[in-house]
Amino acid sequence: MPGESLTVDHVAVDYGTLRVLQDVSLDVAPGEFIALLGASGCGKTTLLRAISGFVKVASGRILLSGQDITSAPPDKRQMAMVFQSYALWPHMTAAQNIGYGLKLRKVPRAEISRRVDEMLALLGLEGFGERSVTKLSGGQRQRVALGRALAIGPRILLLDEPLSNLDARIRQSVRHEIKALQAQLGITAIHVTHDREEAMVMADRIAILDAGNVAQLGSPEEVYNRPVSPFVAAFMGADNEIRLRVERRNGEIHIPASDHNDAAVLLDGESANGDGVHVVGPGCGDVVAHFRGEAATLIAAGERPPGGLVLRGRVRQMSYPGGIYRYAVDVGDRRFMVDDPRRIEVGESVGISLPAAALHLYPAELGRHEVAEE
Repeated sequence: MPGESLTVDHVAVDYGTLRVLQDVSLDVAPGEFIALLGASGCGKTTLLRAISGFVKVASGRILLSGQDITSAPPDKRQMAMVFQSYALWPHMTAAQNIGYGLKLRKVPRAEISRRVDEMLALLGLEGFGERSVTKLSGGQRQRVALGRALAIGPRILLLDEPLSNLDARIRQSVRHEIKALQAQLGITAIHVTHDREEAMVMADRIAILDAGNVAQLGSPEEVYNRPVSPFVAAFMGADNEIRLRVERRNGEIHIPASDHNDAAVLLDGESANGDGVHVVGPGCGDVVAHFRGEAATLIAAGERPPGGLVLRGRVRQMSYPGGIYRYAVDVGDRRFMVDDPRRIEVGESVGISLPAAALHLYPAELGRHEVAEE
């Protein structure tokens, strides 16, 4: 089941008068696992359906190993899809469901039996072939759906949020199983999900979609550590933001003191080895700094740690979810949630300490859905 390359070349898709995919381009290498990640309505499922042939392309091309399949019907694309709802026949056994696609293709009965047995063994379902799918657990049913897709020997495997119906514990184990199986078979896979952690764990590269466009395409490390826009930063968890005035010079980011922050001199990410500020754009003048809540620590009002940025605020709320205290800290008109093992009284003045590497700076005039040049 060798992997095939896939090219999405400037594809646009319309639903009536509404353009839902703008001008999407994507190159998938043979055997690569790509996740299409985004919120509901961003266009990720539409892109998957365009690749599979279930949605008509308004403009652009789709190529499978260099062959133009833009106008080919779904059954001629040699792709298989695993659906969110499993889409299994309830009156059939696990083996019958796995072999159903082969039966439709008029594959000889002996070959169907051999292929089904192979899939049952591959998916750890030996002994379950004659069991009705209604008697299987959610994880087992998802494996049957995966086996049915793989049994036909597809050139591309398409996964449409296949884990969203599973509970959290089973979902974690099944996603590792799917990734391991995909790597073992060397098949090219495209996976639609709205779950950031799922995409990070499973994919070789992640395409983050926003309003019908690819906002960023890169490895999990790239999109997490170097988001190219405020939207990507927020979507990848760096949704805390505060406005600052900065100056970039000589490999450093200089931040003057204000009512809400101490003066700071931080290493520029372009000049540092993983310890500097990630700056998008010129890095001068008014910027918006994004950071993840888990990167923040609380310090006493008079404490001044070196090498990071300190925001000054006041504790407004406190809760105890277990193991740590969770504080709502007001910094000017902004409120940030910060965890700390110590008990701090409501009303107390505190500092929020942020290491340089936790900060992502974007031009203040850059909108959430715009991308600046790094």
